[in-house]
Amino acid sequence: MERYPNISDHGLIGDLQTAALVSTDGTVDWFCCPRFDSPSVFASLLDADKGGFFRIAPDRDDYVSRQLYLPDTAVLVTRFLTPDGVGEVYDFMPIAGTRATDRHRLVRQVRVVRGTMRFNLDLQPRFDYARAGHEVRVTEDGAQFIPETGTNPGLSLHVATNSHHSSRNDEIKIARDGDGITASRTLRTGQTWGVVLESGNTQPRRLHNEDISRLLKETQHYWRGWLHKSTYTGRWREMVTRSAMTLKLMQYAPTGGLVAAPTAALPEQVGGERNWDYRYTWVRDGSFSIYALLGLGFTEEAASFADWLRQRAAEQAGNKSGPLKIMYRVDGSSDLTEESLDHFEGWRGSRPVRIGNGAADQLQLDIYGEAMDALYLANADGVQATHESWMSMSSFIDWLCEHWDQPDEGIWETRGGRQDFTYGRVQTWVALDRAIRLAQDRARPANVMRWTMERDAVYNEIFSKGWNPKVGAFTQHYGSEVLDSSLLMMPLQGLIAPRDPMWQSTLKAIDKELVSDSLVYRYNPSASPDGLAGDEGTFTLCTFWYVDALARSGRLDDARLVFEKMHTYANPLGLFSEEIGSTGEQLGNFPQAFSHLALITAAVNLDHQLDHGAGVMPKGIN
Repeated sequence: MERYPNISDHGLIGDLQTAALVSTDGTVDWFCCPRFDSPSVFASLLDADKGGFFRIAPDRDDYVSRQLYLPDTAVLVTRFLTPDGVGEVYDFMPIAGTRATDRHRLVRQVRVVRGTMRFNLDLQPRFDYARAGHEVRVTEDGAQFIPETGTNPGLSLHVATNSHHSSRNDEIKIARDGDGITASRTLRTGQTWGVVLESGNTQPRRLHNEDISRLLKETQHYWRGWLHKSTYTGRWREMVTRSAMTLKLMQYAPTGGLVAAPTAALPEQVGGERNWDYRYTWVRDGSFSIYALLGLGFTEEAASFADWLRQRAAEQAGNKSGPLKIMYRVDGSSDLTEESLDHFEGWRGSRPVRIGNGAADQLQLDIYGEAMDALYLANADGVQATHESWMSMSSFIDWLCEHWDQPDEGIWETRGGRQDFTYGRVQTWVALDRAIRLAQDRARPANVMRWTMERDAVYNEIFSKGWNPKVGAFTQHYGSEVLDSSLLMMPLQGLIAPRDPMWQSTLKAIDKELVSDSLVYRYNPSASPDGLAGDEGTFTLCTFWYVDALARSGRLDDARLVFEKMHTYANPLGLFSEEIGSTGEQLGNFPQAFSHLALITAAVNLDHQLDHGAGVMPKGIN
């Protein structure tokens, strides 16, 4: 257990094509290259012995460490406080741009701000999830790591000297250590040095501290310029802007695809089997991100994902198995074969360690509602569909009219068999409703009469079969007595009025069955077998949905208290994983896009209602 840091003891850095996690002890313990969904180079987060890592830390154990981001940037600072001095490691990745590339740079600048400190560098790459060997070449300018297979591009370590006038005697001395390298250097107040780990089979070269400083300034300038576009002026600026930057770090710039998380196989229960690979783009998660990004004024990012979504619809139009898969790789391809890394022990023994995702082939009818709602909101913000994309969208709405009444696997990707999930029917209603509105608002060709007839049929079925009078609530699936917090979306998307007695009764039932203090469970696995062993924590996304539902239902004080309590569960950097355990620990993949986009949406909507009254939503929002 002690060999693995807490999931929350990490910061995220990235260059908009891939990302890395840095722990509070100065270790890069997760990094995939050249993309989010590429094989790992560092994965000691999943196997402390075999996974590979890149550590820079003091040459002593009696330190205290703290992490922060430079204000309004994605530059991470890990501070080390020792009896002899205070040192810092600045970690960041210069922006890679919108063209896919194998060249990515991980920059680590070390400085001492008080006293004296000796730092050790230990670099141990392990390519292709530690399945591929590599050659190590050490030179006077750095080191080179050349993998035996083509699963990852090679890596080069470039070492910086104090200045352009420094001799080679000023450089740190690199020593071969097994399949990696080590080095040490002592710094005094005001002194700095740095290294750049670069992918793409470049030759090691000598850099200077001025080069590192220039890269740092350019990266800071990018993030502050990007954040300046935000229109958010509400009560929770720090949390909202950090969530926005976290989402930005998880969007693959060349295509606009947003990964659900940059990590794989971090467990929903320590030692359990609910360990999934989230380094892919879910239609659902990405669609919800449009709502969040538009709420902050980031129309470019929202438009980029809307284009990604329309491309997937165009590719799948007319496909007999359905117009859309539930998830794709960031480049839009759909090969997500699931396998287990049996040679990895998993984070704190949580196995299997899965890569790929077998849920990719599930039928989840809710994705059409989430996609159409996103495109409808984008259209209202000026991001209009082209003729070709409209024809593709109308094609999958026609398909939905024929198939909406079949059982599916549902939003939570259960592996216990298909059911008539109420949430799937809710999103079917949303899909048809938004398609009708788009067709009428933009005078686009569509079979509006058919769509309207099916929309009304779905509505009537939800209220007749989704409602369980014995429970006094809408339930997880037809004929069930199990509650499901996904149904918190019913009033948020306009299917039912927040003050409707049926909804008020449902909300009270959720209060009683799924809420623990301020935290919300997705559902009760013991009451609704999902085909998996073990339990799970509360779901952060659902807690933020709960905030919004409380506010719209007239319980503004409760909503604000729940929202404020949620801030205490974030890590010190303001980051959330997927779930929160019984003692407040973060569980699941980290950081989680779902959690952060829901935080943004809850903050924007709660701000508006606190200013204008419960249930009064911004223009264009149901």
